Amino acid sequence: MILENLKKLNVELPNAPAPVGAYVAYKIVGKILYISGQLPIDNTGKIIKGKIGKDLTLEDGQKAAKLCVANILAQAQKALGGDLNKIKNCIKITGYVNSTDDFVEQPKILNTASEILAGVFGEHGKHTRVAVSANSLPLGIAVEIDALFEIN
Repeated sequence: MILENLKKLNVELPNAPAPVGAYVAYKIVGKILYISGQLPIDNTGKIIKGKIGKDLTLEDGQKAAKLCVANILAQAQKALGGDLNKIKNCIKITGYVNSTDDFVEQPKILNTASEILAGVFGEHGKHTRVAVSANSLPLGIAVEIDALFEIN
């Protein structure tokens, strides 16, 4: 059902990208799966870079958020031996948006990720959330999102 939902939402899971620093991409502690901040990287390795409100539009930010959540789910799939059905609940996501001082629609960018998670997991995909503006993000990326999941 989860894979069907991903197809309906036109979300393709890439191979889980390797961390770009001195950290792990995911960690399981008890029944909690922590996913490190994921970047807007597509299947070809192309990264959405730039500042929303200057170089990029709101829609570009939403595309970046979609890629971030696809990479979050790819990491979760890897962490759980390929089985996303082991996810019981999405607890929280935190999104960072590389945006100008006058851009105030960060929640609209994060809504893309939230809607995908709810579309994939139904009621269990609904989560708490933080949407934060950042003056700069690693590698000049547009959006970075991390996640916490409860697992079976």
